[in-house]
Amino acid sequence: MSDDGYAVHAEGLEKLYGEKRALDGFDLTVREGTVHGLLGPNGAGKTTAVRILSTLIRLDGGRAAVAGLDVVRHSREVRSRIGLTGQYAAVDEVLTGRQNLEMFGRLFHLGGKRAKRRATELLAQFDLTDAADKGVGKYSGGMRRRLDLAASMILSPAVLFLDEPTTGLDPRSRRTMWQTIRSLVRDGVTIFLTTQYLEEADELADRVAVLDHGRVVEVGTHAELLAAGGAYATLWAAFTADQDADPLRA
Repeated sequence: MSDDGYAVHAEGLEKLYGEKRALDGFDLTVREGTVHGLLGPNGAGKTTAVRILSTLIRLDGGRAAVAGLDVVRHSREVRSRIGLTGQYAAVDEVLTGRQNLEMFGRLFHLGGKRAKRRATELLAQFDLTDAADKGVGKYSGGMRRRLDLAASMILSPAVLFLDEPTTGLDPRSRRTMWQTIRSLVRDGVTIFLTTQYLEEADELADRVAVLDHGRVVEVGTHAELLAAGGAYATLWAAFTADQDADPLRA
């Protein structure tokens, strides 16, 4: 299969854990410079797909290419072209935000001066400059996620994998994260996003794939999926008194 024009191209991916099939013929293409959402419930195989495509685990069947490179035969080169943010922030709470980014820079072999310079750039890009020298243990959940996202951008990757990046965030922090993701897309980054939230897919994704039991069962734009699955319904409720509408009193 040709990978021209695709940042991600997966065909027939299979992954088994004992007798359980986490992926069972997973097919997906993601065009360069877009956001592609992967929507599905817990256990559908979203994280397994991300781990295979980011070379963290090996597939048991099928083929996948990321940034034009086979994830099995060219795994080292793939890793140099991608970024990954997992479901939970992978930052050190004892270190400051700046120290975290400098540490990641050194782990990516940038050298001391380049690591410091890149840390400063990313702190500004992700609106963390004012908190740069505070311990991460004092950061809010949203700030930690932004710092984690900044760490995944150390090497300015062409493709960024985001595995449920807003899980556990309050609505305000979630919208801030969405703004950050949109700014990365404007800079030319291709984003592969997994989520359980239909609203998040609507807000961010150019195309959405629906995953169920390890297979993609629907794929298309938001409008195409609505046309295939039906429209939203609106429920109106009337209350006899204002206090009855207060959820804190329920």
